[in-house]
Amino acid sequence: MPAKRLIVATSIALAIFGAEAAAQSSGMSFFITSVGSGKGADFGGLEGADKHCQALAAAAGAGNRTWHAYLSTQGPQAVNAKDRIGTGPWQNAKGVVVAKDVADLHGSYNNLNKENALIEKGEIVSTRDEGTNNHDILIGAHP
Repeated sequence: MPAKRLIVATSIALAIFGAEAAAQSSGMSFFITSVGSGKGADFGGLEGADKHCQALAAAAGAGNRTWHAYLSTQGPQAVNAKDRIGTGPWQNAKGVVVAKDVADLHGSYNNLNKENALIEKGEIVSTRDEGTNNHDILIGAHP
């Protein structure tokens, strides 16, 4: 089965955090960013992308956790996105588990779909059906 594709609202950052952090009332540990950097894919590296995710999470009431953008880097000091995100499980803003662990997140049977891959505000990512045409996530990682 081919890997599922995610949709992102004007941003290439997917925020995920490790399950080892303290629980908050909503339990959100995964979201797709609702807005981008304003400079295309330029977030100022992984640190800037993480700050962007942290700020969006804080605005949504989930800033008491450490958030990491789901991004990879290339080159001699390459960083793989899946090594930055903890072990799971991850749940969206509505409490729905989207993946129980890293293998599930990267597998064909995760729970990432239009209804569950939500932005930090708990809303679906708008698509052509809602009058916008957002793009797939580009994380800079190889399978």
